[in-house]
Order: sequence, then structure tokens, then C-alpha cells
Amino acid sequence: MDETKCCCHKTKERSPEEAKRLQNRLSRIEGQIRGIRGMVEKDAYCTDILTQVAAANAALKAFSKELLAEHIRTCVAQDIRAGKDETIDELVDTLQKLMK
Repeated sequence: MDETKCCCHKTKERSPEEAKRLQNRLSRIEGQIRGIRGMVEKDAYCTDILTQVAAANAALKAFSKELLAEHIRTCVAQDIRAGKDETIDELVDTLQKLMK
């Protein structure tokens, strides 16, 4: 196993493609949040703001799903293959936090 990609050090080397996808999603979410701030500053109607908040929440959930899927495919799978069963407990804890 390539130690630079090992998740046991609490870092993850991402491919340029993965990093770009995640960064693009975050940039869109940042834009949505700035838009919401602008709506508040311009005294937009409450339900219009709430609609945009719901869209931003959905975008964050989509980001989390993508990141989690990649984490399972790489870090979790590598650690399990290497006999690091504690990674399963970490995954369960993470899933419990995400499901609140």
C-alpha cells in the first residue's frame, strides 16, 4: 500500500479529478450562501430565502454523499484489506453523525 494515500495519518491524497470535482461543488455552495446573504441584506421575502437555504442544504448533502462514497471506496477499503478493523468503527461513527 502506498503510504502517501493511507488514511491512518488523517490526510488523503486525492486525484486531481476528485479534488476538482469537490472544489467545484464547494464553490457552487459558497455562491449559494453568498446569494442567501445578499437576499437577507436586500430584505427578500422569507419563503424565497428558505427555498434557497433548502437548495444549499441539498447541495451540502450531495457533497457529503460524494465524499463519503469516495472515502469508502479508497480509505475504508484499503484499511480493511490491511487488517485495520478500527476503520469500520470510525465509519459507523461517521455514518451516525451524518444521519442525525
